[in-house]
Amino acid sequence: MRSVPEVVVVGQLARDLVLVVDAVPEPGSAADVRERHEMLGGKGANCAVGVTQLGATTALVAVAGDDTAAELVLERARLDGLDVSRVVRRPGTATGLVVDVLDRDGRWRYLQDLGEPVLLTEADVGAAAAELRAARVVVLQAQQPVPALLAAARHTHTGGARIVLDGVPGAERRAALLGLLVVLRADPAEAEQLLGREIDGPDATADAGGRLAEAGLVFAVLGVERGAPGNVAVWSDGEAFLPHEDPGPQGPVDTTGGGDALTAGLAVALLRNPSAEPAAALAVGVAAAARTVLRPGGRPALTPDLLRTRP
Repeated sequence: MRSVPEVVVVGQLARDLVLVVDAVPEPGSAADVRERHEMLGGKGANCAVGVTQLGATTALVAVAGDDTAAELVLERARLDGLDVSRVVRRPGTATGLVVDVLDRDGRWRYLQDLGEPVLLTEADVGAAAAELRAARVVVLQAQQPVPALLAAARHTHTGGARIVLDGVPGAERRAALLGLLVVLRADPAEAEQLLGREIDGPDATADAGGRLAEAGLVFAVLGVERGAPGNVAVWSDGEAFLPHEDPGPQGPVDTTGGGDALTAGLAVALLRNPSAEPAAALAVGVAAAARTVLRPGGRPALTPDLLRTRP
């Protein structure tokens, strides 16, 4: 009998190709590749792998093609311990591809083939309704179409699981989706989009908790880029700012996947301690992100001890 996953991640599955170069070539010229890494990727898969590495049983709801690339990434996902029984194999579709071109200064450029055929539909999500209703935490990724996200949130809401949304969807039907959530994570650009203003530091989010609580959220994690880089957890009657963890003398190698790892840390922190203070849950996420940015590509390398070493 198949076990019920504790966490379900609804998001993107792709083949990731990471190319490390000294510098991106000018038009009409070439550059040698210093490192090449091919891996299971996509925001959904990155997050799901991180959740599994932190010790939770995890299912991925995503779309793959019917090509050889799908066989390779799905086999990697199974080896990582993911339940991929609800990954849709779309006929006549090429599996999503993300090419991460990374220069020696850690600056990335993405080339991505993630068109409509590899995005989730309401029907795709409906096929995973039993898993969504049985899960304890469900992570939704805002890069998927809003109708699919709403369908997933409604199935999850029926079962009572906590819902974490990674990203901020477009304004269309946003309010309906926010009303079904518990936690929202937004990167710096998304946080400013959500609040409708620039965020120059943690103090600029002072009234955000009340506004987001009115939308139904228990708390939100808002990325801050200007002023003091880091993340702010905001809730109805408080907030806590955590700067990015010091990556050491080597600095961050590639920020790809840092947000996915942060979301994975949040999800497992809430799974293991449903009454966790927002600041404590954020601390786990920040630590997970810090470990992920130390290598090329978005694949995390987390361990369950990370949960025990945070407040």
